[in-house]
Amino acid sequence: MSNSQKTLTPRLVKKLWLVFVFLILLMGISYIVITGYFANKYYQETTQNLNAELANHVIEEKFQNASPFLEDGSVNKPLFGDLMHDMMAVNRSIEVYLLDENGKILYSVVLDHGDNAPQQSVSLSPIKSFIQNDGKNFVLGDDPRNPGEQKIFSAAQFNIDGREGYIYIVLEGKEFQLVSSNLLGQYFTKLGIRAVLLTTFFTALLGLLSIWFLTKNLRLITGTIRRFQEGDLEARIENPEKSDIEVFAKSFNTMADTIVGNMDKMKSVDLLRRELIANVSHDLRTPLAVLKGYIETLQMKRDSLSESDKQEYLKITHGNVNKLSKLIDQLFEYSKLEAEQVTPIKEPFSITELSHDLIAKFRVLADQKKIDLHLENPEENSMVFADVSLVERALQNLIENALKYTQPNGKVTLSIKRKDKNVEINITDTGNGIPMNEQPFIFDRYKQVVNKDAKKQGYGLGLAIVKKIMDLHDTTITVLSKPREGSSFIFNLPAYQI
Repeated sequence: MSNSQKTLTPRLVKKLWLVFVFLILLMGISYIVITGYFANKYYQETTQNLNAELANHVIEEKFQNASPFLEDGSVNKPLFGDLMHDMMAVNRSIEVYLLDENGKILYSVVLDHGDNAPQQSVSLSPIKSFIQNDGKNFVLGDDPRNPGEQKIFSAAQFNIDGREGYIYIVLEGKEFQLVSSNLLGQYFTKLGIRAVLLTTFFTALLGLLSIWFLTKNLRLITGTIRRFQEGDLEARIENPEKSDIEVFAKSFNTMADTIVGNMDKMKSVDLLRRELIANVSHDLRTPLAVLKGYIETLQMKRDSLSESDKQEYLKITHGNVNKLSKLIDQLFEYSKLEAEQVTPIKEPFSITELSHDLIAKFRVLADQKKIDLHLENPEENSMVFADVSLVERALQNLIENALKYTQPNGKVTLSIKRKDKNVEINITDTGNGIPMNEQPFIFDRYKQVVNKDAKKQGYGLGLAIVKKIMDLHDTTITVLSKPREGSSFIFNLPAYQI
């Protein structure tokens, strides 16, 4: 049998079947025991009702012609011998006892034959209850020959020659008990064996049918899970809300969707990782090649180069070193943000003062490129609640990006506006703009696009870092751009109420 076939009868189904069989057998045994108990009780009650007047008949028929006591006060044993002879001819299980008014046993044929009973008296409480109700209520009395046990009986009170007492007749004597025990044991043995066999057979049949029906949905889910395990990622449980185990079915479908979604994300991440490595490798290779070329030139022609050429070569070398250092810093920063190793420490600070500092920092670069860089609405001091270092980094990247793509004599504006409970920050430039089809991707890490000259250019990691910083502040950044009209990057930070 293959593994796939074995899974059609999992251990859970076998356990359910065994439990089902055990419960049915337990019910069968309980039924036999309970039925036997109540059947025996019914038999005893019926026998007692049928023989309720037996003690009275003994007194009326036997004691009218002869007294149970002799003239010397002793028991008339021949009378009781005849009495027992007559009764045993009809029922050998009957035992007759003569009791005094206190319940003490005066005489019994079974005692006189040497079968001495350790119990020398009988409790009068059940006897009086029996006589008071004319034997109509089911009552059990003491068994003199078996102390501690109780039997059905018939009893009647007499008053003869000034002597009071009771005739106490046990209807299920020792003989009956021996025969009954043997027959009852044989009966229950036969009934038990047959009941067990029949119960086992029908239990097995009903159990298999019931478990097959009850586990139909379980087998369906098991088969679906096996298909998913074997690579069928589209396998889902149909109509989970109609399943007997709806929660399990819906949970599996949700889990499968999550796994497939994570796999798609992993594929996307892997694709982006490869693209990132390729693009970063390209950007690293270019400054390294320049560095290598100029250093080799300095080594080979150090004696023939003029001092001005040497300074120019060193300046170019230094610029490429800075470019490499910046790229490495961006990679390190982005990797920490993507790995969620950065936790924002939010505090109130003046976004206006921070903007003034950044404008001053980039003023020299803007002047070198003949770009007008200024702050709009600087007179209003706006306070925000955010991580000052992360916001500074985001603004720095956006300003650098705006200066990078703005032509000489252009303009870059950093504006700050209060809007309800937020402060809006807008960095606008007059550059070439971003094509509409590329705008959804500019925040992807190191996204490569093709410009109008069919040359590849990358937005680098700067905008990807900005997007991660905005995510950490639970806000979004929006880009508005038209070709040849420039671009605007807009985001909001929560205002701080003083």
